[in-house]
Amino acid sequence: MSISSPTCRSTSSNAYKTEQEYVQNRLSQIAMTPQTMEQLRNYKVIDTSMLKLEYFFYTNSEEKAVMLSGELEKLGYESAFSLSAGNATEYVINGWTTKMAMDDKTVEEWTALMCDLGRDNDCEFDGWGTNRDQEN
Repeated sequence: MSISSPTCRSTSSNAYKTEQEYVQNRLSQIAMTPQTMEQLRNYKVIDTSMLKLEYFFYTNSEEKAVMLSGELEKLGYESAFSLSAGNATEYVINGWTTKMAMDDKTVEEWTALMCDLGRDNDCEFDGWGTNRDQEN
């Protein structure tokens, strides 16, 4: 699964994160995924369960939030953004994916994809969550 998106990476002092910070965040997010999946297994979420995931990103400008939100909507995801409640200079982008199989490989690949999509739009992927009791 690949995505091509316009590059919105800032090379100026307005960059949200450095490339090194993005690399470290990607490694961290991918490393946390098996731990989260293990917790979901305790709640009877199995490989064939089909669930939506709630995702979170942060960035430092409305323009970048708009760009990323648009890219996420192109994937069929619900997406919204607003100023962060905890920091008036940051924007939070969040929403829900379409349903996906909850096997480790699929979710790890999706996590890597979200990190890369965030980087391409100068936003940082902050993680995901879900609820096993979804109506649709």
